[in-house]
Amino acid sequence: MHFHQTQLPNGLQVIAELNPKAQSTAAGFFVRTGSRDETPEVSGVSHFLEHMAFKGDERYTADDINRIFDELGARYNASTSEEVTLFYAAVLPEYLPQTFELLATLITPSLRQDDFDLEKKVILEEIGMYEDLPGFTAYDHVMQQHFSGHPLGNSILGTTESISALTAEQMRLYHADRYKAGNIILAVAGNTTWENVTQLAEEHCGDWPAGDPPRDTTEAAPKGAQFCVPRPSIQQQHVMQLGPAPPSASPLRFAADLLSVIVGDDSGSRLYWDIVDPGYAEAAELSYNDYDGSGTWATYVCSRPEDIRDNLDRVGVIYEEVNRHGVTEEELKQAQNKVSARIVLQSERPMGRLASLGGNWLYRGEYRTVEDDLNVVRSLTTADIRELLNRYPLRQLTTVGVGPLEKLDAPAENSSTPPAT
Repeated sequence: MHFHQTQLPNGLQVIAELNPKAQSTAAGFFVRTGSRDETPEVSGVSHFLEHMAFKGDERYTADDINRIFDELGARYNASTSEEVTLFYAAVLPEYLPQTFELLATLITPSLRQDDFDLEKKVILEEIGMYEDLPGFTAYDHVMQQHFSGHPLGNSILGTTESISALTAEQMRLYHADRYKAGNIILAVAGNTTWENVTQLAEEHCGDWPAGDPPRDTTEAAPKGAQFCVPRPSIQQQHVMQLGPAPPSASPLRFAADLLSVIVGDDSGSRLYWDIVDPGYAEAAELSYNDYDGSGTWATYVCSRPEDIRDNLDRVGVIYEEVNRHGVTEEELKQAQNKVSARIVLQSERPMGRLASLGGNWLYRGEYRTVEDDLNVVRSLTTADIRELLNRYPLRQLTTVGVGPLEKLDAPAENSSTPPAT
């Protein structure tokens, strides 16, 4: 593995982890923009713009882009989150030049009015589709409630009203502001040469407009809330709960990742053995989500409506026990094995390394090898977990339910007993 980094005169950051023994090459443009960067007037524009990128420019039509990607055998896609819009493709090394040209085209689409009008209908259909998914509805609403008044509370999809009112000119202005070279990272992983990467970047990206738009990364201070979205036709109750956790730049993020595996992995965790395995609930999980300046403990519970109150109480008891007494050496070791295996297995393909490569550079401006991550994971101790819990105890601060119930009869917060020192 060889790491390279440079910056074009317009501010585009170019990074690559190259491996001549790899059988493929992956490339991605990480645009530092998402729903948190939107105003209420353009809610959902980042995700809408991701769709519009595949409509092409003056040279390539939408049919051209998808046809050529397919002809090259590329595995390609795009995604939009609260903070990042990512365009990526994995391909055989000899097809990187053509693939790269298409990826660069996605960053500078024409944004034609006819394409905009047509795709708006698709976005509105997608919003309706996701509203029928109780898990997504719970996530969307719990983020809005937990981060009320903070940019992370903005909906990724937007609403039917905001998308219906959005204009092509508003999208063009948003694109011109956020898709500047200084706000984009080009990451490449796998089998190619650094000379090839820099030549492609200069040829296809060198004339992109310079600029680095700001982002407010103040850590959120959620107050907690309860909210129910009644869905009488649903047979089960879906509940999501959020509590504060370390932000993406915090050194505690590694311990947080391990703790989420110990307490709430979908197999072999405390929530699994105490709630799912006995049959109390279909699902009971804890995940750790880190963002620019903020983070969350995210609890998800799905069970029969009549059992949900007891299950949330069971979660609270487990969290209180962990906050008081921490975790055992055996639990820590098992979590280290799980996380280490995931790191290694993901790294075995260039596409797997691309996410880590771009994410680390985007959030922390650092390059980390697989060995770096493994060494940190293996070096963590129960004392590190204790330090994490002292700063960010497990909490059920914000609760949103989706299902037959109109009220969960849950306290606004299960604050738990303060952790032992």
